[in-house]
Amino acid sequence: MGLGAALWQELVAGFPDGVEMTRIVVRLLVAIVLGGILGFQRAHVGKAAGMRTHMLVTLGAAIVVLMPQLTGMSSADSSRIIQGTLTGIGFIGGGVILKMSEQHQIVGITTAASIWLTATIGIAAGTGRLGLAVVGTTLAYIILTAFGWLEREMIGKDKRPAGR
Repeated sequence: MGLGAALWQELVAGFPDGVEMTRIVVRLLVAIVLGGILGFQRAHVGKAAGMRTHMLVTLGAAIVVLMPQLTGMSSADSSRIIQGTLTGIGFIGGGVILKMSEQHQIVGITTAASIWLTATIGIAAGTGRLGLAVVGTTLAYIILTAFGWLEREMIGKDKRPAGR
């Protein structure tokens, strides 16, 4: 057997059967769509982290939790992977938070929170908890839209105290 044939065998051996592959693809697609919904909302209101960022976060989180399932890792190992993923996402969220010295304002905290939440939605989708992922996305969308509007109407941007 040549090197090319050996590499092909290794690649093919890593793919699950048709039913398992369908399950994986559905979970990944659900994660992408749900991340896209939240990302669309953030892009619609002019935030830097939009659809692609949120879609990549949900996809990555779903892959991270699917991997231990597919390789037969223990639930303790899966738990550590989830913990590490959520911690790592905090660094991405930290990157969207800015302190504007002259205006005495901190901006980007809601987008950072939406990125972190998007990772949890990807984890839910990746573990097959699609209903939980959909409900979480729905509630997050309501919080970002309806409560964002309510906050602007009740408080108003120019009425917020410095440092908020």
